[in-house]
Amino acid sequence: MVRTAVVVITRHGIEIARKIKQKIPEVEIYAQAKHSDSGLDVNWFTDPSTKIMGDLFKTFDALICIFSLGAVIRLIAPHLVDKKSDPAILVIDDKGRYVISALSGHIGGGNALARLVASSLNAEPIITTAADVNETIAVDLLGREFGWVIDNFQNVTRVSAFMVNEDRVAIYQDAGQQGWWRAPLPKNVSIVSGLDEIKSPEFSGGLVISDRILTDQVILEKSVVYRPKSLVVGVGLHWDTGKDEIESGIERVFQQNQLSVKSIRNISSIDRGSKVKGLDEYSSAHDIPVEICGKEELAKVIVPNPSPTVEKFEGTPSVSEASSLLSSKGALIVPKQKFPPNLTVAVARISFPQQ
Repeated sequence: MVRTAVVVITRHGIEIARKIKQKIPEVEIYAQAKHSDSGLDVNWFTDPSTKIMGDLFKTFDALICIFSLGAVIRLIAPHLVDKKSDPAILVIDDKGRYVISALSGHIGGGNALARLVASSLNAEPIITTAADVNETIAVDLLGREFGWVIDNFQNVTRVSAFMVNEDRVAIYQDAGQQGWWRAPLPKNVSIVSGLDEIKSPEFSGGLVISDRILTDQVILEKSVVYRPKSLVVGVGLHWDTGKDEIESGIERVFQQNQLSVKSIRNISSIDRGSKVKGLDEYSSAHDIPVEICGKEELAKVIVPNPSPTVEKFEGTPSVSEASSLLSSKGALIVPKQKFPPNLTVAVARISFPQQ
């Protein structure tokens, strides 16, 4: 949940803050104690505003400030770090007429929050980010709702400039959810069917949506690369298979097959009645969920490499291949790889529906 604080320094501001809280009950209101009406819905503070703003800036995901933009700038300036970590900052005038998205409009969610807050106050949201004003693709937000990860954030600003300045930008996608942009695309954006097309001089930059490792430096320098959550890793293992063994096996498979571990949606394996310690530790260390499949379900899955030995001991001819296919409902792209004595790894790619 996005933690949001409303900071006010006037009596009018308290009224506005309470209207916001009616619409967004989870917000926390902070107001100067000299304006206290003893309401329990407000955190009344006596510390200087400079201290309060510094503390809240480091604690909350978003701050809604009901006082002048200039004062807000002066108060937050010493605490600014970068667009990936700074909280969203909204500024509202003392009459509640305007809601300005002042900081972290995209990644921090400030623009969306400004629209929501403005709707609760019947106010006008003020959005100044170029992608929104020009109604084009927000490069730093693409695929965020699907959990996509940007591989090379250092290229975002440059490619964003190409986008809003209407320079030619190519999009290549071979994995992940479809239909992420409403038709038609901006006039300066073209879908290409091959990665090498991005290298053409006609394109200033590119957006690449793929779970494959890219090695072409020209493409990497021109593009922002997105990693969709499109892969499921099936593992067959023993009770005593350790975290390091699992980690090493998966990394080797991904390196050998030029796949990005950032695109792993989940691990899959067989139900052993309780958690396998090494698998649970790997899941926690990498924040990758585990899906457990019953042996009866696994036994029904047709796989390219069934094993009589596995069937004898596990009650199903396959664990790694079958569980990856069952969990992904997609296609096997890496058949089982054996890492004696305790581990097999297979990879399947999720088939997302066409939009």
